[in-house]
Amino acid sequence: MSTIDEIKKIRIQKKENIEKAGFSAYPAKVNRTHCIKEVLENFDKLAEPAQNIVLVGRIRSLREHGGSSFLNFEDGAGSIQAYFKKDILGEKKYNFFLENFDVGDFIEIKGDLFITKKGEKTIKAQNFAMLAKSLSPLPEKWYGLKDVEERLRKRYLDILFNPEIKEMIEKKAIFWNAAREFHIKNGFLEVETPILENTVGGADADPFVTRHNALDMDVYLRISAGELWQKRLMVAGFEKTFEIGRIFRNEGMSAEHLQDYVQCEAYWAYSDYEDMRAFIRDCYCFVAEKTFNTLKFKIRGFEIDLGKKWEEYDYQEQVKKYTNIDILNTDLKEIKKKTKELGIEIDENFNLARGIDSLWKFCRKKIAGPGFLINHPIVVSPLAKRKQDNPELSQRFQVIIAGSEIGNGYSELNDPIDQKQRFEIQQKLRDAGDEEAQMMDSEYIQAMEYGMPPTSGHGFSERLFSFLMDKPIRECQIFPLMKPKN
Repeated sequence: MSTIDEIKKIRIQKKENIEKAGFSAYPAKVNRTHCIKEVLENFDKLAEPAQNIVLVGRIRSLREHGGSSFLNFEDGAGSIQAYFKKDILGEKKYNFFLENFDVGDFIEIKGDLFITKKGEKTIKAQNFAMLAKSLSPLPEKWYGLKDVEERLRKRYLDILFNPEIKEMIEKKAIFWNAAREFHIKNGFLEVETPILENTVGGADADPFVTRHNALDMDVYLRISAGELWQKRLMVAGFEKTFEIGRIFRNEGMSAEHLQDYVQCEAYWAYSDYEDMRAFIRDCYCFVAEKTFNTLKFKIRGFEIDLGKKWEEYDYQEQVKKYTNIDILNTDLKEIKKKTKELGIEIDENFNLARGIDSLWKFCRKKIAGPGFLINHPIVVSPLAKRKQDNPELSQRFQVIIAGSEIGNGYSELNDPIDQKQRFEIQQKLRDAGDEEAQMMDSEYIQAMEYGMPPTSGHGFSERLFSFLMDKPIRECQIFPLMKPKN
């Protein structure tokens, strides 16, 4: 059996043969008259009377039978059989094809349509041309299917050999288009906010740092889809804005977490978190129905029905139920003891807010949803309004589906004095080593001092799509970041 290097050497020689014959192995112009899908859908009309049809695509299989050959080739929308016959093409041209064309090559075929005795819709070649010579052979059976890392590294082959991956990519496009459609039809204006920031905000996350040479300063890649910028737009007089864009968090990887991914965030003036809860429930249902044509899903062993009434889960009650800890009447010592007892890993920068969050994350795995987690303690919600009847709690919700948080929303804090005090607390945590604590953003405080109306906000990422697909989020990205091979 020939090695890959030997096959490549042979194919390079074939490329040179094509060029010596006066043809380009990589021409820029094609003469396609129809796509394959169009031909298959209108076959009878295009076949009678016989017309010269020009199709293009990649050869996926090639079978020689004496003076004739059959090949299957496909473009981006369909696949069809082609028939090459020596008596039609002439011996010289037919042999040139057999000697220099391979499975994997992109070709152009001009001919007329007919149906074989076996009932196969086919194009009979009157002429052909090379469009792109493949130098590496396509594997007969894609060997990387069982190796996730190799499959993701050579994603182009994964897509080529697995139609379900291509279908997933198409669904993801529908998913984000549906999210965009829902916001726009509800009066939200799509905006673009900075990706490079000199102060990051809008989430608890460790940012990526890079250098801005022109301004001679370090900047950060944003960790939210413009939360503090969109709220500045509320100050400026806009009432409804949203953004769908890339965000970056320099954190660990898991089935739910990536370092760069797409997120949708929206802000709505003169509304509160209860208004936004109703909006986001309708949004999730609209997007799911548009993308998957159903509201019922199997996710991580849970049966999920987005169409049923969504539950409410009280943060304090849920943590107490599963850990026997009252988060509003506890201290760091008790939480450390409980995390150790439950086998929850903690880092060296462990503090009360991180401890409470760790206990909740232990509990959430048991909750199916769909529903809303409410009554978060203010210590874990630095950007949310306090509840008027209990200032220790925030006007915040998180969407819970299949044991995880799949969205977040607030009645946004618009008191600049309160916001400054909370930023100062966050900054102290950051100075003490908590790299995920939020930074002080003095310019945002200054903007808020001019007056920001009552506002609610929400955010959800492509984690929602990966959950509805019931796949790890990394496998739902087209080209996830991969560590280079040594």
